[in-house]
Amino acid sequence: MLHLFLCATQVLSTQTPADSVPQSKADSLRSVQLTEIVVSASRVPEQVLTSAVSIETLNARQIRQSAQPSYFDAIENLKGVQILTSSLGFKVYNTRGFANTTNVRFTQLVDGRDNQAPHIGAPIASALAPSDLDIQRVEVVPGVASALYGMNALNGLANLITRNPFDSPGLSISQKTGVNHLGDSQQSAQLYSETSLRYAHVVDRRFAVKINLVYQRGYDWIANNTMDLNPNGNVSLGLLGTDNPAQDPVSSYGNESANRRTLTLGGKRYSVARAGYYEADVTDYRLRNLRGDISIHYRLTPTTEIAYTYQGATLDNVYQRTNRFRLDNYRLDQHSLTLHSPSVQLRAYRTSENTGNSYNLRSMAENIDKAYKTDDKWFADFTAQFAASTRADRSVVAALRDARTFADAGRPVPHTPAFDAEIERLRSINNWDVGAALQVKSWLYHAEGQYEPTKVALRQFRQRTGIDLLAGFDFRRYIVYPDGNYFINPTEPGQNLVYGKMGAFVQATRSFVGDRLKLIASLRIDKNTYFEPRLNPRVAAVYSISPEQTVRLSYQNGYRFPSLFEAFSNVNSGGVKRVGGLRIMSEGIFERSYLRSSIDAFQTAINTDVNTNRLTTAQAIEKNKGLLKANPYTYIKPEQVNSIELGYRGLMLKKRLYVDADAYYTIYRNFIAQVEAYVPLGSKPDSIPYYLNNRATQGRYRLWTNAQTRVYNYGASLGLRYSIGGAWLVVGNASLAKLDRTANSDGLEEAFNTPKWITNISLSNANLWNGVGATISFKYQSEFLWQSALATGLVPAINNVDAQVNYRLPKTGISIKLGGTNLLNRYYYTFIGGPSVGGFYYTTITFDPGR
Repeated sequence: MLHLFLCATQVLSTQTPADSVPQSKADSLRSVQLTEIVVSASRVPEQVLTSAVSIETLNARQIRQSAQPSYFDAIENLKGVQILTSSLGFKVYNTRGFANTTNVRFTQLVDGRDNQAPHIGAPIASALAPSDLDIQRVEVVPGVASALYGMNALNGLANLITRNPFDSPGLSISQKTGVNHLGDSQQSAQLYSETSLRYAHVVDRRFAVKINLVYQRGYDWIANNTMDLNPNGNVSLGLLGTDNPAQDPVSSYGNESANRRTLTLGGKRYSVARAGYYEADVTDYRLRNLRGDISIHYRLTPTTEIAYTYQGATLDNVYQRTNRFRLDNYRLDQHSLTLHSPSVQLRAYRTSENTGNSYNLRSMAENIDKAYKTDDKWFADFTAQFAASTRADRSVVAALRDARTFADAGRPVPHTPAFDAEIERLRSINNWDVGAALQVKSWLYHAEGQYEPTKVALRQFRQRTGIDLLAGFDFRRYIVYPDGNYFINPTEPGQNLVYGKMGAFVQATRSFVGDRLKLIASLRIDKNTYFEPRLNPRVAAVYSISPEQTVRLSYQNGYRFPSLFEAFSNVNSGGVKRVGGLRIMSEGIFERSYLRSSIDAFQTAINTDVNTNRLTTAQAIEKNKGLLKANPYTYIKPEQVNSIELGYRGLMLKKRLYVDADAYYTIYRNFIAQVEAYVPLGSKPDSIPYYLNNRATQGRYRLWTNAQTRVYNYGASLGLRYSIGGAWLVVGNASLAKLDRTANSDGLEEAFNTPKWITNISLSNANLWNGVGATISFKYQSEFLWQSALATGLVPAINNVDAQVNYRLPKTGISIKLGGTNLLNRYYYTFIGGPSVGGFYYTTITFDPGR
């Protein structure tokens, strides 16, 4: 996290800008690819050719030529990057497997600053990201980066680097107008608008300021997956499909496991769920996001600069974690102070988060049902009407429908005044057992620094030994206001909750064999408040076969401490309490609980024996009690990974073809994951099976813990850029990610959630005719299994075509871009439970004379 944009711009200013390279030159790939400077791979400026690990870049020229509407979308086309679309205004990146919608294993930086939401410990998409006008370049490091960046960088990181006002002054304005929901059976076509402004001014040779503003308005993608997650809920009774009274459609909430009961009807045991509501019934899909920043830069000397930056954002859109949320007046703020000199870099920042009027969509749907009729009353009415219907000689299927109609009488109807009033009432109640509010206030305080002693102070040492040294430190504290629902302070009730870590690293680099072989070794140590220190080493070698070809080999170890949410959560959610994995949060629960998976199997076996084998309930309990399994898991520990990577970069075919290939093998231990376990609420040991057969005599928990499994995965990727001639350029990449095997699989290991294949190919020409450029691209992503607490199922393969044409008016600084993503408008989703994504068609008009 110590990479500084100032360092990057200082070095880049001495290079030939990639944007200015004439596209007609056959050797343009050499200028663009091999002299390109990156800093995120080793925290010091280096040519991409000699980087010790895989690193993907996206510069301003590539962003302009991409078919995507923004640089944030264009990152999806980089080699090895998987994207999860939670909403039109919220996208999550991942690399190399084990993806989830709150990706705490992937770090997102802006000019080196971590822009995570403090209470979840993961990036909140583009909320604090730079604008399209202010982005200079993006650097993505796939794979383990913990040795240099510490916590959260197990799967990789993205560093979003902005334009320095000293180097890029002036006024820039952009207006993006788009349309989505074409051909959508649930929603008419909707307009999208994004207005951006950037102003940078150099007051004098020492002082400069920069301001950015972005305002987005639109209508979000809709989650409308009707796949039943509980199709076999009543299979022993032959009730399938729409006849199943325990249906659980993916995008419908309030009919999950916690909203089902086993009812004895006519001597048989039926699993019955309450009706619930679809997501579109309980949320507002209007998107309104405002974000911006202001920076003040002061140069103490020509090479020493101090900068203050404020970033802020207010979000109104849908957001995905374990559950789906409506963010409403959600606010993030970050204040930072940075100092950069040739050998010293210091940074301190504070991030604050306030979830405003946001709410949980699942809890909202669930508690609208419960508010008009309690569970006890609803299931009693259902039972009574079923009995009445069967006495009237109605069939079982008809009697079940009669019972639901009777029990649902008076149920609030979506989009009526009474229904909307109930949403307003429940969104203010901060207890998910009876309300839906997300009311979290949290703060992150961070300080860091790095020092290159061999740059100045030990220059003679470097000249004698050839060794470059780099050392750094970081200190972080999370502070959370205990709201009583999401977080509590278990040791000091009423006081703010404090959680933190500190770390330091050292890195040495030396070249051998006439500078053809570069060796890099680094060692990092991190200490968390609740855990012993952990060491993260990394060793790497880069060998130059020729001035234009290199091979690289690296090995590194990484640790991830539990995030604030994984450590301290205390969420009441529909009768199931989610509890952090630290001993102070969950002592006594792990020791007395039984696995929900075994309880589900136990209850299913009872139902089968009663319904088909004519046993009494008591007989069935005694017969099947051996299926119950005590919870074998315990308090949470840090997660660990070991990874080895081999790679190649180089130019071929008279410098027209650029090749970047890598392969890796990774071993994970102590996966941080969740286990559902229930505690019997009774004092008689002999009666435990009876307690666990009755929902009223169970304490239900979802606990953060570690899998007992060791997991192995591997992958490879290949990126190609070929200059056909003139300004024509073909770019393609393919990435393979595979779960190799699991040792002693316990079923709790984090879901892989990654397609085996992701491929991208594009054909572009920056100057087709008189300043008109164009790009067409194709993306293929193979089908894969998605597993999460919300929903599990197969994500179908994705085949997308994107395209754009652009024109820059000579001497005006005005450019026009017309494009579309998912041009064929084939709706798809990137994970089970997420929204259905259709075509997005846009026009962007930009005034930016500085580019």
